Amino acid sequence: MLNTTIPLSLYIHLPWCVKKCPYCDFNSHAAPDNLPEELYVNALLNDLDHYLPLVWGRRIISIFFGGGTPSLFSANAIEKILQGVHARFNYGSDIEITLEANPGTVDESRFAAFKQAGINRLSIGVQSLQNEKLKLLGRIHDRDRALRAIDAAVASGFKNFNLDLMHGLPQQSIEEGLDDLKNILQFESPHLSWYQLTIEPNTLFHHHPPKLPDENVMWEMEEQGKKIISEKKLNQYEVSAYAKENFECVHNKNYWEFGDYLGIGAGAHSKITEREQQRIIRFSNPKHPKDYLNPMMRENISSNTLAQKDIIFEFMLNALRLTKGVSVKLFQERTGLELNLLEPMISHAREKKLLIEDKNIFCATELGKKFLNNLVGMFLI
Repeated sequence: MLNTTIPLSLYIHLPWCVKKCPYCDFNSHAAPDNLPEELYVNALLNDLDHYLPLVWGRRIISIFFGGGTPSLFSANAIEKILQGVHARFNYGSDIEITLEANPGTVDESRFAAFKQAGINRLSIGVQSLQNEKLKLLGRIHDRDRALRAIDAAVASGFKNFNLDLMHGLPQQSIEEGLDDLKNILQFESPHLSWYQLTIEPNTLFHHHPPKLPDENVMWEMEEQGKKIISEKKLNQYEVSAYAKENFECVHNKNYWEFGDYLGIGAGAHSKITEREQQRIIRFSNPKHPKDYLNPMMRENISSNTLAQKDIIFEFMLNALRLTKGVSVKLFQERTGLELNLLEPMISHAREKKLLIEDKNIFCATELGKKFLNNLVGMFLI
């Protein structure tokens, strides 16, 4: 039974970038010469009003501006959005409010203005500190711009920020990957996202694949990198997320723990638990910004009620990414399903030594973490 209140986060999608990166499969679009800020902000607030009856009275625990490149928007636009959210939702003064930022679009004054507007956490997309690799990735910034952006974030008073760094880049050696990591760790950010470049469908890299390091190189890079990160007192709490104590990302952790989230903006997705109807529903908005900005098209929201098999798979897909796993109790609270539905799959995973032997939690073994896709696949009915 779904009889507990599920934590709720708010995701706000700002879909424009200076240009599309060749590895990116997110819903992002090259920005027009004149960004339609006011029009888009009004559309977001109308979007919020549309969904509000589904979550009326519920408190939100985090707000996340993703993209695209949210830092292309002015601080005034961000402030207007947050004012609109605050007028419609109840949340505490300590709520985590994150904005993704591209180093090529910010400076100290811009970061300071975002902080004044209400942003209290930044996620800075560095990706690499090697100019050659940044060019291959299609990034608009170089090493110097990235370093200045990090300095600007600190100088602007941000105590909570994440640095995004990729490894396994085209033609990257182990030494190059670890050198990037060591350099970024010198800034002692409280949160680090360090993840391997993957080639996704519907990207330029998918159609014109670059030469990536072989699996042995990437494996060694990751193993050595984890040791270096650990020495900096950053604890790995998810497959690609590391944080100092009390700096884990509230917003992303809510996703991984199968919490609810309301998504507004072009192509944004929502997952809402309805206790009275005993169901979990997904919604998705029109994907293209032009359609989203068209009031008639914006009403074309797709929705579907998750089937039992989808709930099981999606829960495990997210939860098993967490290094400490999740409690069995959380599974029952967040899905409304009984544990006996999982018994055959759990037994199989434990026989294969991919899931630890503990009746109170679901957590991957070290072997399970190495073969996480195989483990998660066992819960696909």
